[in-house]
Amino acid sequence: MTYTPINEPQAKTMLDSLGIADADELFAHIPENIKLTELLNLPDSLDDMSLQSHMSYLAAKNRSSSSNVSFLGAGSCDHYIPPVVDALANQSTFVTAYTPYQAEASQGALQAFYEYQSMICAITGMDVSNASLYEVGSALAESVLMARDITSKSRVIIAGNIHPEYRQVLDTYLSAQPMQVEEAGNDLSTLKENLDEEAACLIIQQPDFFGRLNPLDKIAEILDGSKALLIVISDPISLGMLRPPGTFGADIVVGEGQPLGIYQSFGGPYLGFLAAKKKYLRRLPGRIIGLSEDSDAKPAFCLTLQTREQHIRRERATSNICSNEGLLAIRAAIYLAAMGKTGLARVAELSFAKAHYAANQIARLKGYELAFPEPFFKEFVVRCSRAPVDTIINRAGEQGIFAGVNLGRWYPDLNDCLLIAVTEKRTKEQIDTLVSILDEIK
Repeated sequence: MTYTPINEPQAKTMLDSLGIADADELFAHIPENIKLTELLNLPDSLDDMSLQSHMSYLAAKNRSSSSNVSFLGAGSCDHYIPPVVDALANQSTFVTAYTPYQAEASQGALQAFYEYQSMICAITGMDVSNASLYEVGSALAESVLMARDITSKSRVIIAGNIHPEYRQVLDTYLSAQPMQVEEAGNDLSTLKENLDEEAACLIIQQPDFFGRLNPLDKIAEILDGSKALLIVISDPISLGMLRPPGTFGADIVVGEGQPLGIYQSFGGPYLGFLAAKKKYLRRLPGRIIGLSEDSDAKPAFCLTLQTREQHIRRERATSNICSNEGLLAIRAAIYLAAMGKTGLARVAELSFAKAHYAANQIARLKGYELAFPEPFFKEFVVRCSRAPVDTIINRAGEQGIFAGVNLGRWYPDLNDCLLIAVTEKRTKEQIDTLVSILDEIK
């Protein structure tokens, strides 16, 4: 049904029932300096059919990964989504579900969340997982709050190669907390120097924001004998190829679940996953689904732990997560179940191989070079001396290609660098086209 605002007679009836003369009196408590004092410059109203046509025209101006060839990364990548994900996740049982408060009426959703938790634990090498968070930034912030409560320490040591937007979310979460976040560079010696008795955790991203792979084994050795927890931000697709962080001694693993069957959608909604060692089970934020038995001794799923402020006293809650990305967690579970261990490994291997093919081809061009010597997974940084990065991006865009992300957006000293992501979806022809466009730019 079309939304219809109230008319003047209806508004008068409502005001009369409140004993108020007009709308100005109704909103008198709002400070004058924030009130709109003049009409907005809006076009004339349209009928439904004209409005739909106008909105379709505006929407057609957007260019997405479905219409363009995308080499965009930096936290959101164009991975293939099997049709089964939409077919199952779009069922009304899942789409309309919120929190499964009544377990007896929510066995399907609860089992899906349980399977999601199990598969997150399997790919990260951790013991327990919650039933999802908003996105990786909030998952990281919640993991740091966990570390503070577990260690009773206030210093947070963060590597310098973390996604800057994850850092921004963390800073926002901790802005009212008696905690200090200290950036410690990227090399092992610097990380070690910054660890002391007051450190609650060390945060590493693997692969890092620039796509590079970190020596998690050596980083874990730095923490040997320290009370500080190791928090690893992980790309779930890379876990189809790399050793899970849990095998290196990570205490908490968080990550962005967008590559697991979730559309890029111009930036969200996304999915934050969080897994930890079993001994930190009761410190996990949000909800945890468990497997039990009903009165007939049949398998039954239930909300095992839900230590959030809606369920218990605020001072005892482990977080203020009052919702989650349940539908997106279900999409991730369907994706992982459909791909299986072999499928996930194949996606990782293809992304790795195609990214290295692209990097090698671009590095051969005059005026382009790889900015970092370290090994990488599916993203790499190209330093462009031939033309400004924005010129390259715009020129490629004219030919239907999203060439990458300008790192100058976050790092002024890298404003001549282009971050390129290559997933399993990119073909040799598409990569060669990007290389040709780069080579043609003068």
